[in-house]
Amino acid sequence: MKPLLALFRRDMQIARRIGGSATLGVVFFLVLVSIVPFAVGPDPNLLARIGPAMLWIAALLATLLGLDRLFQADAEDGSLDLFCLGETPLELVVAAKCAAHWVATGLPLALAAPFLGLMLQQEAAALAGVTVTLLAGTPALTLIGAIGAAATVTLRRGGLLMALLVLPLTIPVLIFGVAAAEAAAGGTVPFSAPFSILCAISLASLALCPFAAAAALRHVGE
Repeated sequence: MKPLLALFRRDMQIARRIGGSATLGVVFFLVLVSIVPFAVGPDPNLLARIGPAMLWIAALLATLLGLDRLFQADAEDGSLDLFCLGETPLELVVAAKCAAHWVATGLPLALAAPFLGLMLQQEAAALAGVTVTLLAGTPALTLIGAIGAAATVTLRRGGLLMALLVLPLTIPVLIFGVAAAEAAAGGTVPFSAPFSILCAISLASLALCPFAAAAALRHVGE
């Protein structure tokens, strides 16, 4: 566990040193949420209805920020070769780096969602639902994004290609995340049904995505 904890602390320090992934993600989140009323109009009922979906879409796009650099910096300085040749399984290395990225990016987004949701006329129940669903669903976004980051690690400016690879895979997370958030706000569907599926997707991503990303890293390293 010591190498993994050291890697986690290293990635957290790098995230703070290069300008703060948390700050960048939250600012991007704020910008996207702020322009929604200008695009759809100031109708409070309309904003309240589309609020959970807009918060989830903004969180998805903000999570993608920096994912293309998840492994590229290690590939450029030779650390990735050491990870592949080291005694620590590469799958655990991928999981540790994903955990650091989620703490630096996904967690601040989930914590900022209730405050930004007020701009979209969200009530207390809806704000709580969005926060809980983001806490449960954003780890899956990071883990799925790690596969795209690993597949494009050797490409310069591979961020666009990574987004094209990752976005279709994140659609189930987006669907059940929005459905659970809307159910918490008083929808016709019970909250437990979509939220359980969302948690299952995150757990399945935790079980499968590190192996897929590690296999992609080994393939591109050959």
